[in-house]
Amino acid sequence: MEAKEVIRFSELDPNFRFEIAREPGGEGIFKCYACGTCTASCPVRYVNDKFNPRKIIHMVLLGMREEVLMSDFVWLCATCYSCQERCPQGVRITDIMRAIQNIAAREGKLIELYKKEVELLSKLGRLYEIDDFDARKREKAGLPQLKSVNEELKIIFDETGLSKIAKISSIEGE
Repeated sequence: MEAKEVIRFSELDPNFRFEIAREPGGEGIFKCYACGTCTASCPVRYVNDKFNPRKIIHMVLLGMREEVLMSDFVWLCATCYSCQERCPQGVRITDIMRAIQNIAAREGKLIELYKKEVELLSKLGRLYEIDDFDARKREKAGLPQLKSVNEELKIIFDETGLSKIAKISSIEGE
C-alpha cells in the first residue's frame, strides 16, 4: 500500500480558485461538481494517468496552488474538447487548463519543453534548423530563403516578457 501525502492546511491558498476564475477561460471553475465525465472522455488520460481533469479542478478548488502550478500534468491537455462536449454542467475544462497554464507561465513555471521551444524560436526563428538539403528543396520549389533571425519574434518576446520567463538572457540573432 502506498503512503499518502499529508497536505498541511497552512500550505493551501484559499484564493487560488478565485485567481483562476478571474483569468480569461477560468470563469467556469465553480460549475464543476466532479462527476468525472471529463476524465472518462479524455484521450490523454488513457495514455498518461497523471492527467486527470477532475483531480486538477479539485486541487484548484482546495487551494493547492503550488502543487498545481509546479506540476507537469497541467501542460498535458491536448485541447481536443471532448471533455467539454460531454460535460453535463457545460464546464469549459480546456479553457480552465489554459487559464492555469497562463498563470503558471506568467510566474515562470514553464516545463522544459516550452523553454526549449522559446530558445529555438529566439535563436533560429523556427522550431528546427533548416539544413542545406531543406534549403535546396525550398529553392527548387520556388520558395523564398528563410531568414535566420526574426525581428518580429524578438519584439514579441521582449514585449511579452517571454524571454525572461524562459530565462533567455538576451535574444540575439546569429
